[in-house]
Amino acid sequence: MNPKVNFFFDKSHQWHKEFEKLRTIALSTDLVEDLKWGCPCYTYEGKNIFLIHGFKEYCAILFFKGALMKDPDHILIQQSKNVQAARQVRFTEVEQINDLEDILRSYMFEAVEIEESGAKVEMKKTKEFEMAEEFQNKLNQDPALQEAFKTLTPGRQRAYLLHFSSAKQPKTREARIEKCIPQIMDGIGLNDSL
Repeated sequence: MNPKVNFFFDKSHQWHKEFEKLRTIALSTDLVEDLKWGCPCYTYEGKNIFLIHGFKEYCAILFFKGALMKDPDHILIQQSKNVQAARQVRFTEVEQINDLEDILRSYMFEAVEIEESGAKVEMKKTKEFEMAEEFQNKLNQDPALQEAFKTLTPGRQRAYLLHFSSAKQPKTREARIEKCIPQIMDGIGLNDSL
């Protein structure tokens, strides 16, 4: 038990019992408990294995390489179609965690075995990500924008592509694109601090 992680559990109200139970299971694996991204993260030889986090509708364990896990109990959830490696197990009450305790522990050990094996999740290439039609049209119409976008790092390109394509309405996609064009032209990523 890492004392610097206690604040996460002490501040939690909505999922307090669930977080405490997940922590007890996690600590029974002898993984190292740390605090990363403001959440309890459990590591093996310095490698992230899983973390515990909460949202309004549920709390969860997130396995960083969950896409490589076998999941015979069909409990792993891909958060969205754009999440490539991580998978969650979600809970809305402590009884669900109690019912799955042994299974969760076995999944935790499997996640460690995957890390030990050196296996890596095959990530999609930037060109495989969906490009919003509105953005493709802008690129076709403006060679300078196309060149500026091509010079961005693949990670910055993906961030823009995901940001644009995640909008459901064409009007919203167009507004996002227009807002981001100056940043793209300046070689700035979507999430870079200005």
